[in-house]
Amino acid sequence: MRNKWIRYLFGRRFVVILLLLIQFLFLALTVVWNSSNSRILAVLLNILSVLAVLYIINKPDKPGYKVTWIVFIMALPVFGGLFYLVFKLQSSARNFKKNLNFYTAKAKEYLVQNDEVRENFENNCPEYATQTDYLIKTVGFPVYQNTYTEFLSTGELQYAYMIEEIKKAEKYIFIEFFIIEEGHMWDTLLEILVEKAAHGVDVRVMYDDVGCFLKLPGDFKQMLHKHDIKCTVFNPFHPIWSTVQNNRDHRKIVVIDGVTAFTGGSNIADEYINAIERFGHWKDAGILIKGDAVWSFTVMYLQLWDTLNASDEDYDLFRLEREYDYSAVSGFVQPYDDSPLDIENVGEHVYMQIINRSDKYLYITTPYLIIDDNILSALCLAAKSGIDVRIITPHVPDKKIVHLTTRSYYNQLINSGVKIYEYTPGFIHSKIFVSDDMVATVGTANLDFRSLYLHFECGALLHNTASVFQIRDDFLELLTVCRQISIDDFKSNILMRILKIILKLCAPLM
Repeated sequence: MRNKWIRYLFGRRFVVILLLLIQFLFLALTVVWNSSNSRILAVLLNILSVLAVLYIINKPDKPGYKVTWIVFIMALPVFGGLFYLVFKLQSSARNFKKNLNFYTAKAKEYLVQNDEVRENFENNCPEYATQTDYLIKTVGFPVYQNTYTEFLSTGELQYAYMIEEIKKAEKYIFIEFFIIEEGHMWDTLLEILVEKAAHGVDVRVMYDDVGCFLKLPGDFKQMLHKHDIKCTVFNPFHPIWSTVQNNRDHRKIVVIDGVTAFTGGSNIADEYINAIERFGHWKDAGILIKGDAVWSFTVMYLQLWDTLNASDEDYDLFRLEREYDYSAVSGFVQPYDDSPLDIENVGEHVYMQIINRSDKYLYITTPYLIIDDNILSALCLAAKSGIDVRIITPHVPDKKIVHLTTRSYYNQLINSGVKIYEYTPGFIHSKIFVSDDMVATVGTANLDFRSLYLHFECGALLHNTASVFQIRDDFLELLTVCRQISIDDFKSNILMRILKIILKLCAPLM
């Protein structure tokens, strides 16, 4: 433990954090000192703040972001406008977006909708045809048949299935996670990956640098390369203020030979399988996918790999060498991903369309419930319209301020008829929507501003599959270990009410 802290103190992490703090303090002190000694500079900085506010008002951003920035700038008119410009208007973000757009366009050429499957979907699920068409026509994600899905109701179960499938790999293994942390879970996986790479399997690992900032040693990438495992780091965290540093890869994708794919809430760290306990019992969930729909996850992975490495992979080399017959399996599967650097909030739209099309019930699990007015209004309207809307959130928080912010939304939801439950054994991390025994989605996007508008996310939209019923049954079983929240549980004094108002105001930054 002592050596670990020494490594952190003198390693890259400490240097990066220190340099960021120095930059912030230098900018703040420079502005304050100069403005206090120069009335002209103070006036110019105030004018800059007013122009920044006007710019923000006219940007096509979410109202929550606009309000937060405007309040910050107007509260600190000398410093706020300059801070906004330094933080937001940078060439690095534009260059990253340009590269991403190029490789996204390439990826879309490989995601072609089968017209017969689209027609079958409209005949079987006509009430959801417009939702599917949005994903097909606007953002280019096909809907598939000939696909088997199985809901994996815990992180332990998902990990066990993942290990079993990786052991079968013959051609390639693609792994992408927000967090990878050394421990039992990673060590077991690494041993298999090293063996597979030694036998000629194309093994690739992609992880987010911020997600792993305090989790992995500085030479982790080089260590994997020594074992012939290809590795790339998403958006390396540098000690320079940059908008692009705020956009993280929160996706979780595993693809094996184009035959099998996994996605869901779990990362690669021991708390996700309850090998260690941090916040009580950790409840997570994922989805296993086999068959035609795996191709979309293969392309998603390669598209981001190309973007980060400026490579030009031939995606056709990763197609199935033989077809698998899942024609006896009913239902439709539509994988999707979401980028914060385009104009489409895909994850939000998937969630909103499920909410708006619910007729009998809507069940949701989410670790965080920090939402904008659109989703809040849609949930309240659904409940007021007689739909059984139930949401499960954690009882044991992983971040106390974030959990308090989540609870600040309870009153309005409960008063509208939404039933709120907290998972009493600990922390629930699964991101699940299921409605009317017809539609569900399992993925990586939390119900918060970061997941819906700042992070790269992914998921699988399910229609009429057996896994929809598995998700529903798991939710109902979860209720037996949850406590329903009432208005009386959150009667608070004036100071706590003011704090909740402030937290809601700051919600877009959480």
